[in-house]
Amino acid sequence: MNTIIKNIKRLVQVEEKPAKWVQGENMSKVQFINDAYLKIKNGIIEEFGEMNDLNLTKNQESYEQIDAKNGMVFPSYCDSHTHLVFGETRENEFIDRVKGLTYQEIAKKGGGILNSCRSIQILSEDELYEKSLERINKLIRLGTGAIEIKSGYGLNIESEIKILKVIRRLKENTPITIKSTFLGAHAIPQEFKTSKEYLDLVINLMIPKIIEKDLIDFIDIFCEEGYFNLEDTKRILIIAKKLNIQSKIHLNQFNSLGGVNLATKYNALSVDHLEVMNDKDFKSLVNSETMPTLLPGCSFFLGIPYANAREFIKRGLPIAIASDYNPGSAPNGNMNFISSLSCIKMKLIPEEVINATTINTAYAMGLQNNLGSICVGKKANIFITKKIPSYNYLYYNYNENLIDKIILNGKIIK
Repeated sequence: MNTIIKNIKRLVQVEEKPAKWVQGENMSKVQFINDAYLKIKNGIIEEFGEMNDLNLTKNQESYEQIDAKNGMVFPSYCDSHTHLVFGETRENEFIDRVKGLTYQEIAKKGGGILNSCRSIQILSEDELYEKSLERINKLIRLGTGAIEIKSGYGLNIESEIKILKVIRRLKENTPITIKSTFLGAHAIPQEFKTSKEYLDLVINLMIPKIIEKDLIDFIDIFCEEGYFNLEDTKRILIIAKKLNIQSKIHLNQFNSLGGVNLATKYNALSVDHLEVMNDKDFKSLVNSETMPTLLPGCSFFLGIPYANAREFIKRGLPIAIASDYNPGSAPNGNMNFISSLSCIKMKLIPEEVINATTINTAYAMGLQNNLGSICVGKKANIFITKKIPSYNYLYYNYNENLIDKIILNGKIIK
C-alpha cells in the first residue's frame, strides 16, 4: 500500500541520511518539520517535506491519503531490551517486595528468575506463544515498532529452545521488527554448584544446538554478584566473537565488577542496566562501539537508584533507553511511560529521550540503517498522535495513550 500522510503538525526526528547514533550534547537536538507531509511507498519512507511543497493531484490515484488532523508523526519506539516471552506473572513477589524483601532476598528463597523458569517448563510452546502474542500486540498499539526479546527463563536446553522458537513465531506472525537474544546465562539453576559448571553446559551444549537451529541474533549474560562473574562473562564474549554473533551484556545493576571494560574490549553491541558506575566504567565506554542502555522501569519497580543519565551525556556518550519488560523487576513494556520516567527521574529533556528511544535503541539492535528516524529509504514504522500542543506533552501527560494511528511496514494497524 502506498500512502501520503498530510496535515502533520510536526514531523519529528527527520534525517537526510541515517545517523549511527546520537551522543553527548547532540542528544538535546531533534530535527523536525512543521506543517508537513510524509509519503510511503511499498512499506518504505519515500519522501517528506512541508505541505506547501506537496502536489496532491499527481498522487491522488496511486496513493491512499491519511489526514493526520494536525497530529504529530514520530518514528516508532525501538525497545532494545525485553524479556517479553515469559509464562506467569509474579505478583506474589511484588507483595514480598512491598513488605521489605530485596531483589536478592526474593531470589534466595526461590523467587526471581528461577520462579519464571518453573512456569516456562510447565507450559507448552503453543501456550507460551499465545501469552506472548497477546503481550506484543498490546505493545504495538502503544507505539513500539521494533523490539529485542531475550530467552533466559528456561535454563535448560529444552526450555531455552522453546522460548526461542516462540520468538521466531512472533517474528513470522506479527508486523513488528523483532531481534532474538540467547540469555542462557541468566541465572544458575539450583542443581548446579558453580556458575562455571552451568556455563560449561551453556557453551558446550546449548549454544551449538541453538546455532544449528538458527534461532538467535545476539548472545547475552548477566554479569553480577550471585550470578555470573567476570571470567564467566569473558567466556561468553569469546564464544560470541568466535561465532561472529554480537553480544549484549547485563552489567552494573547492583555492583561494578569491571565488566564494562571487558564488554567494550570485545565490542559488545550494548551494555544494559548501568545503575552503578565508576569513573573507570565511564572511561571504558568513551570511543567504544558499545551502546550504554539504561532501564529506568526496573529502578522504578524495584526502588533502586536510577542510572546517572546526565553523567553519560556530560561525558559525550550516547545512551539508549529501553523498557526491560519482564515479570519480576519491570512488568511494563509501555515506552510512553518509560519515556516520561526518563524525564521525571533521570532528568532528561524530551529531545534526549526521543533520541534515546529511537535512533540509539535502533543501534542497540543493529537496526540503525532501517529504523529509528524519519529518513528516506528507512522502513515506515511510525505513529500519529492525537492533536497535542507540543511533543513535550507526551512526556508530561504520562497516563494517557495519545497515539491515534499506528503504521508498521507502511500499513495501518487496525
